[in-house]
Amino acid sequence: MFKTRTGLHQLAEKGETLFEKSVTPVAQREAHPANHPAGISSDRTQAVTIRSVTTRKDRALFIKLPRLLYQGMASYTPPLDIEQRDLLDPGKAPIFRHASVRYFIAWRGARPVGRIAAIVDYVATARWEERIGLFGALDAEADESVIRALLDAARAWLRENGMVQMRGPVTLNCHGESGVMVSGQDEAPMIATPWHPPHLHRMMERIGLKKEMDLLTFRLDLKQDYDFSSLFPQGFAPGSGRYEDISISRLSKRQIAAQGEVLRALYNDAWADTYNFVPMQAHEMRTMIKALRPVLRPEHYVQIDQNGAPVAMALVVPNIFDLTRDIGPQPSPLGWVKLAARIMTHRCESARVILLGVSHLVRGTMLGALLPPLAISELLSRRNKLPYRYVELGWILETNTPMLNLVERFVTQPNKTHRIYAESLAGPPRS
Repeated sequence: MFKTRTGLHQLAEKGETLFEKSVTPVAQREAHPANHPAGISSDRTQAVTIRSVTTRKDRALFIKLPRLLYQGMASYTPPLDIEQRDLLDPGKAPIFRHASVRYFIAWRGARPVGRIAAIVDYVATARWEERIGLFGALDAEADESVIRALLDAARAWLRENGMVQMRGPVTLNCHGESGVMVSGQDEAPMIATPWHPPHLHRMMERIGLKKEMDLLTFRLDLKQDYDFSSLFPQGFAPGSGRYEDISISRLSKRQIAAQGEVLRALYNDAWADTYNFVPMQAHEMRTMIKALRPVLRPEHYVQIDQNGAPVAMALVVPNIFDLTRDIGPQPSPLGWVKLAARIMTHRCESARVILLGVSHLVRGTMLGALLPPLAISELLSRRNKLPYRYVELGWILETNTPMLNLVERFVTQPNKTHRIYAESLAGPPRS
């Protein structure tokens, strides 16, 4: 536990936004590309300059920059700008109530060529009792000098703010978009799942970042019939016999919103001992429920109780990309009308299981082993009420052997892989 955590954490608890406050600005940094191949544009001969985001105009550019960098890439589908503002704008994103964040944009001349966020999450450092800073929102054109300069800026700011390790990418914490995409670029886009071109992780590793953990996603085709019977003991039936104390809650849309605190408590309990876990705060859960409420249906949520107390849950959310693919990131007035109509009629073809967990009260018991397949099978039993052709299960830690053993009974290979990197910030700054 580091000495300055207590004072900073108390400041965060007061609800103050720490974005661009009480931090030493990173000096402008330049990285000169060397040994460029013949025929490269003259733009590449200009130095890469890193600038802090300090104005609303800068912030708007930071939020939309990935679609400017990746436009024209066949596999890239940009998310709604408004969705990204909810994730990154200090006035909207709940993490700014308990974290200090600095945004940087890389420039080559007058052209923006990359971005990165550096984050000190005081809830995370208190939980881990380690001075681990985070980086996220890393996007860049295919140029190692750009990526190196962005990472150098994040390292320097994290050091200035007392961090001794760096981990990421996460945008802007583990409850947001996690990892850089390593595989699955040609798969259909999915809600809250980051997309990156293949060059990004390759260049990150080439300049020295080391893998810490892979996050795996699996695609479950709902046109197939899955036999879960082999996963349960003979005669297993919740609500009867040995399992008469087990019940499956069917909550209304209104109840799901009201159950936010129950869901948060169960989520924090279920994930408490896992890699990179940070307890979800009440304001984060309220923000998530508010954002999801227009698309939530009772069929999306499974809660399993033992003697009336929640012991497991699963939440599936519809894939907003199915509704926006032909509307674009900045819908016209007509586009917004189309989107509203599609939300009301629930025209999604896919969804993602974003929460799946079991309480520590039953974890490691026979009942605890039965609850994940019970939650998944219950979700699948509701297929006739939902229009989805497939769901994605993820992400799942590559070290989560019990869950991987369960999922791989039905899907042998992940369809997407994201990677988290880590490095020490001790020692002299990199040149």
